[in-house]
Amino acid sequence: MSKYKAIYDRKGLLAEYENGELTWVREESGKSKKASHQIMLDIQPYKSMVDGSMITSRSKHREHLRQHNCIEIGNEKMQNTPPPVLTSRREMLHRRLGDMSDRQANQILAQLRRN
Repeated sequence: MSKYKAIYDRKGLLAEYENGELTWVREESGKSKKASHQIMLDIQPYKSMVDGSMITSRSKHREHLRQHNCIEIGNEKMQNTPPPVLTSRREMLHRRLGDMSDRQANQILAQLRRN
């Protein structure tokens, strides 16, 4: 026995499924989706975790973030900073030795002791 599922909307039968597979979908003939206005609702009021004030609109939210030097996670701007230029030989050697494994450093020290 197969499982049958039908989905209906205001216009009637929209789709049919048999054993979890889509078998029939109503064609929307002659209807094209036109671009239309979209409305974005204002945010729900919330209590600020910084100073306890009530934030009631998006504009107050943005202003509050600016006043307290805060950012929203996910909206921060990434800064591409080049790696620092190593000016002295000592800094360069220190950095390279810090990036080496113990085994690599011991090999270099053994070579220096032989010479």
